Parts: sequence; structure tokens; C-alpha cells
Amino acid sequence: MRQRMWARRGVLALCLALLGCDPKPATQMPEYASRPANRAGDKATWVLAVHPLHNPELLHERYGPLLQWANLRLDDVELRLEASIDYPQFETKLRSRIPELALPNPYQVVQAQQWGYHVVAKVAGDDDFRGLILRRRGAAMPAPGEPLRVSCPALTALAGCMMPRWQLHQEGLDRTYRVKIEVVGSQESSILNVAQGLVDLAFTWPPPWRLFQQREPAIAAELEVYRSTEPLVNNGLVARDDLDPRRVVRVVQALVELARDPQGQRLLQAAGLQGFEPADERAYEPVRRFMHAYQQAFGALP
Repeated sequence: MRQRMWARRGVLALCLALLGCDPKPATQMPEYASRPANRAGDKATWVLAVHPLHNPELLHERYGPLLQWANLRLDDVELRLEASIDYPQFETKLRSRIPELALPNPYQVVQAQQWGYHVVAKVAGDDDFRGLILRRRGAAMPAPGEPLRVSCPALTALAGCMMPRWQLHQEGLDRTYRVKIEVVGSQESSILNVAQGLVDLAFTWPPPWRLFQQREPAIAAELEVYRSTEPLVNNGLVARDDLDPRRVVRVVQALVELARDPQGQRLLQAAGLQGFEPADERAYEPVRRFMHAYQQAFGALP
């Protein structure tokens, strides 16, 4: 009897101890790797994988609220944002057909069509999709024939590498200098490399450059835009070809509606976007022409 009493007291003490603990709430960390889509009743969970526009934490900070806004307006689909550590990881996901939806750059949009994705929308504001070449203010170019060191986030970054490289080629600078491209993994790293004097030029594009100017004004003031390329088609939204087309249409409608709602407009502005607009494969014909010219100039696509 006494043993049972002490046993009950021991269990009670353990319960009180557990209740007395005040564990910290779990931190919502960025998603890097895909999880299988799940269903809660008739509601499907679809991954929306975004190419490395920014580092993963910043990407979730800027794009997460957009998906939360859309999810409140979707009855049969829940969108889950997923970042990637770098361009190769993102492209591997697309090649393996893991995410249901993706927001690739235009070069990756064309590639993804070979992997079973089709274009359903695009980011508005094509004039903003251009390459930038940054350098330190007052910095002298190397002597002719010397190496010209250039940083870029990835060789497959269309605005952040391919278009600026094409610009140098069009001006004949790759015949004047021995251009050495160093892949540094992110737009921010590319900008920092030229700011720190590790390279002569940095390839990037307007959104990360504007953000860098806001966050690091003193460092940005020491840099200047050496060249700006002509614009091309903006980033695209692609959907895997085995998805319910009616649900895909509703997702596109929700994203398009962002720009028509005051709160949605504020979220888009915070994300550095003008909005989304319906599109199909025909919108990316200029990108295919650019890829053909690029391949002729450099012998191969990255």
C-alpha cells in the first residue's frame, strides 16, 4: 500500500516537473530540402521552390508573407516556400521534378520545360531584369592582356552572370583581357567581392544591388555601376505537368491578385516585386534566342 502511494507521488512529481518546464517555442527555420507534398482532406500542400535570389533566410523574410497572403485565399492548395543553398541545389531539384511549383530565372525556365514543367505565370516588370557590372569607384582596369577578375553568383545566373558576360563580349573586353570568372555562390557575395578588392568587377542585377545599397550604404557608396545590360524577360513561375490544372489556375489567380490588393501591394514592395502576371512558354522566346547567341559566342551553355 505504502509502495503504491510513493509510486503515485513519484509519478505526480514527474508530471509537475514536466509541466513546470518552460520550453522555448520552436524557431521557424528556412526550408532547404524538399518534403513530399501531403494532403489534409482535399487540400494539397505544394512546394514553391525559388531560385537563390537571396540567401535562404532573407528569401523567406521577403517571399514568405506573399505565400501566407495567397494561402488565405486558396481553399484547396496550401503553398510552402522552399529556399536552396545555391544554384546547383535548386537546379537538381528541378531536374528531379521534386517541387510542384518553382520560380526559376528565365534560363532555368527554358531548361525546366525539358524536365516536365510548363510556364503558368511570370514576374512583372521585365525592364528590371537586366545585368549589372559593378566596380570600385575610381578603380583602374588592368593592363591589356592581363587577367580581368570577375565575380558572379553562378554561371547559370542569367541576369547575374550570363548577360553581363555577354555584355563584356559585345564590347570586346574578353579579347582585351583574360577574363577569369569566379563563382562565389550568391548575389551578395559577388557584390562584397568587388567591394573588398578581391575582384575587378562584380556581376549582379538590380534587386540585390538595391537591397545592398539600403543595408550597406557606406560600402555601396564606394561602388559604381560600370555597365548595365539591355533587359530580358523576367523570372517565371513553372508548374509540374502532373498537377491538377484547375488548382494551378487558382494559384496563379491568387498570386496575380496580390498587385490588386492594398496589403498585397505592400507585401510585393517589401519583397522587391512589382507583381505576377499570367504567361506561357511563348513569353520566353527572347530567352531562347539569347541562349542561342550565347552558345555561339562561348561554345557551350553553362
